Amino acid sequence: MANRLISEESPYLRQHAQNPVDWYPWGEEAFEKALRQNRPIFLSVGYSSCHWCHVMEHEVFEDKTIAAFLNDHFVSIKVDREERPDIDKHYQNVHTLLNQRPGGWPLSIFMTPDRKPFFAGTYIPPVRKFNMMGFMELIQIIHEKWSKTPDTISKNAEEIERFLKPKEGPIKATKLDLSLIGRTLQQCEENFDTVWGGFSKAPKFPHASALNLLLQLHGLTNELKPLEMVEKSLKAMAGGGLYDLVDGGFSRYSTDEMWLVPHFEKMTYDNALLIETYLQAYRVTKDRFYLNIAKDSIDFMKEKMCLNSLFYSASDADSEGEEGKYFVYGYEEVCKALEDNGFDTEEAEKICEALHITAKGNFEGSNIIRCEDPSRYPWWPKVRKILKRIRETREYPFVDKKIITAWNAMMIKSLFLAAEIDETYLPDALASLKALLELMYKEDTLYHSTLVDSAPKIEAFLEDYAYLCDALLQAYRVTLDDVWLQKAEALAKRAQSLFYEEGKWFFSRGEFPTQADISDAGYPASCAVMTNALLTLGSLLGGDFTETAFRTLEYNSIKIVKQPMWHATFVTTALRYLKKDAVVKSLPNRLADAKETIQSVSYPYILLKSEVVPEYLLCNYNSCFASCRTLEELKEALASLTR
Repeated sequence: MANRLISEESPYLRQHAQNPVDWYPWGEEAFEKALRQNRPIFLSVGYSSCHWCHVMEHEVFEDKTIAAFLNDHFVSIKVDREERPDIDKHYQNVHTLLNQRPGGWPLSIFMTPDRKPFFAGTYIPPVRKFNMMGFMELIQIIHEKWSKTPDTISKNAEEIERFLKPKEGPIKATKLDLSLIGRTLQQCEENFDTVWGGFSKAPKFPHASALNLLLQLHGLTNELKPLEMVEKSLKAMAGGGLYDLVDGGFSRYSTDEMWLVPHFEKMTYDNALLIETYLQAYRVTKDRFYLNIAKDSIDFMKEKMCLNSLFYSASDADSEGEEGKYFVYGYEEVCKALEDNGFDTEEAEKICEALHITAKGNFEGSNIIRCEDPSRYPWWPKVRKILKRIRETREYPFVDKKIITAWNAMMIKSLFLAAEIDETYLPDALASLKALLELMYKEDTLYHSTLVDSAPKIEAFLEDYAYLCDALLQAYRVTLDDVWLQKAEALAKRAQSLFYEEGKWFFSRGEFPTQADISDAGYPASCAVMTNALLTLGSLLGGDFTETAFRTLEYNSIKIVKQPMWHATFVTTALRYLKKDAVVKSLPNRLADAKETIQSVSYPYILLKSEVVPEYLLCNYNSCFASCRTLEELKEALASLTR
């Protein structure tokens, strides 16, 4: 019999609707029951493409004995972190406080009936293993202690609550100057994997924002080292594993140092951000390898993750109960398929060798397709189609069809970036932007998430405003249509009124007021993206946008200076503020004529503004400093910015 989650819109919550656990969604019904029956609350936070969330569901939440004990003695609540990132952020802070290390997913929280947390964990096995207490043992202990000494638990929970309250006080600031460039390069080099590219040890995440920053530093300094780190990383990441050579698209992270074995879930935000990075690498190097990876990833997103011009949130790692089953191949399976499609035995063996397909396998006896650049082989287009046909016989991983404003905005920005290189992407970019605004921006209210065919209910968080502003500003750059600039301006002002307070940005100000992260974790920090957008608006429109951006940089300056690599988006913002944007102003047709000239210049902070002036004016946010009659004069004036 289904539990209450059957009535929820979230695909993740509905995945748990048939669990024997008597799940409640987050809301008053669950809270009132906990108070009325004086029961502790068990809160579980996860998301649909999380592998360990599925493991815990199968091992723990489908166990009838564990479920019966939970149902008799606790009130159990399920939350989709993608739907309610404010709840997730709050309780991740609880986990960090109690365990002195970051949390993750699934997130497991136990609270008093009045919602004061006293225990926090992540994945918890059903019985004791991995040197971890088992879930059944844990809930029995908590029930016994709550039954016998509830005052002790409540006292501890109240102490935790006090520590969670933000401590207000004067914020120290430090000077931001161009020494930030050298400090950033040094930290990136110290953390760089010289063998496989990327940063730090396994598990390895792509760190797209750090790679984007290195491309900008190459443009500012003309030093080769930043570019070398980017190119080594992007080529290694695209070699198969983290990047899916057959369908296209990137998985979330690699479990090893060589980018071979991913957790196979594919997130819209990862693909959007990496498409941007590969496009930027192409613009700097003119190497079509990067452009091809970006285009293949866009094709993947359009084919597997898109409906009515809007992008779903994620696809799962598992299918048919096994992690990676859809993605991997058997040696005999591939050899037979190749021979059935016209390759002789010797050719099939050479193809398998080139793609690292062996009888032994490279992943649990099966094979992840691996090749540095398969496009250099004349047989690759045909072989890729054969490999796709093999996959078509399998069950595709579950796709969470939730539409999230911030993540769609990331993808839309990348489509507009692609349109700067190839105009055929412009209709898709415009269609997606219009569809997102129509679905999620109603009566001057922006919303966070919903399903394609449902009305949104959850109002937007800072990340939704920030990334949508970013996408709108990229739309303006490509189209020079003032409507996108005006919408970005309106959203930025609304975001300031909702989330900004004297240099500090909040991620949410509703049920769970949480301060916005400033480091680039899963994706670039929302307050850094917002601050970047404010700088752009200040350069294009004037007003107090630049002052707000400066106050934000000042407020966060110590952390930016101490750990620049992990605050890469804020470093970009700081360098833009210090070096100043160069705004090229002219008539739209003249700006179109200047596109190649502008893109040929390495200075990374160039904006375009449509104005009725016959020449090219070169300006920053408070003055104009050059007037150019010809493209040659414009190129020379722009090139002087890096001298």
